[in-house]
Amino acid sequence: MEIIKDKSFGGERPLFGIHDTRLENVTITEGESGIKCCRNIESDGCRFIGKYPWWHVDKSLITNCYFEVGSRSAIWYSNDMVMRDTIIDAPKLFREMENVEIENVRFNDADETFWRIKNLRIKNVVLREGTYPFMFCEDVIVDGLDCQSKYIFQYCKNVEVHNAKVTTKDSFWECENVTVYDSELNGEYIGWHSKNLRFVRCHFTGEQPFCYVKNLVLEDCTFGPDCDRMFEDSEVQADIRGTITNIKNPITGRIVCDGVGSVTIDEHVLQPNNCEIVVRS
Repeated sequence: MEIIKDKSFGGERPLFGIHDTRLENVTITEGESGIKCCRNIESDGCRFIGKYPWWHVDKSLITNCYFEVGSRSAIWYSNDMVMRDTIIDAPKLFREMENVEIENVRFNDADETFWRIKNLRIKNVVLREGTYPFMFCEDVIVDGLDCQSKYIFQYCKNVEVHNAKVTTKDSFWECENVTVYDSELNGEYIGWHSKNLRFVRCHFTGEQPFCYVKNLVLEDCTFGPDCDRMFEDSEVQADIRGTITNIKNPITGRIVCDGVGSVTIDEHVLQPNNCEIVVRS
C-alpha cells in the first residue's frame, strides 16, 4: 500500500482515482472533491476542510480524523467504510451508502446525516444539533448513542438500538421493524404511523407517544407524567411499570400498568375497540 504522509492538497480533485493508498497526517484544504472515485483507502490523523472531500470511495478506513465545518456533504456514495475515533463539525455526512461501521465518533452538526444507508453499525456515537439523522436507513444496529438532534429515525426499516439516550422530536415515524433496548427517549410524538415496534426496559417522556401504530409491544417500560393521550388508534401489547397519565382510544390489545390517571374512550375510537386495560392490584 502506498503511503502519502504530511502533505496538503487543495483545488479540485487533487487525489482523484487513487487506490491502495494510506494517508497519514494529510490535509485536504479548500476546494472540491479532494478524494473521489477511489478504492481501498486508509486515512489516519487527517484534516478535511474543503467541500465534498470523500465521494465514491469504496472500501475505506478513516481513523483519528477531523472534518471541519466547510467539508459539508463530505462522505457520499462510498460503500464498505469503517470510521473510528473521529470528530465531525460538518453537516450532511453519509448518503446513499452500504456497509458502514461508525465507532467512537462525535457529530457536532448532525443535520441530515446518515440518509439512505443500508447495513449501518453504530457504536458509542454522539449526535448534536441538526435535523433528520438516519432518514430512510435500513438494517441498522446501534449500541451506544447520545443524540440531541431533532426528528431522528424516520422512514427506517429493520432497526435495533441498545443503550441510547435520545432527546428529540418526532422520533421513529413511519418506521417498520424496530426494536429498542435499555434506552431513554425524550420527545413528542414517538413512533407515530409505524409498524412492528418493540421497546424493552425503556423510559419515555413527552406528549402523545405511540399513536397510529400497528403491532406495538412494550416490555417493562416506564413513562414520565407528561406522556398523555397515549396509544391513540394503535394496536398495543404493553407491560408498563409505574403509573401512566392518560390513555386515549387504543384500538385493540392489552395494556397492563401499576396505575393510570385517566382513560379516554370517545366517539372517535376505531373498531374493534376491544383493548383491555389492566391495573395491577
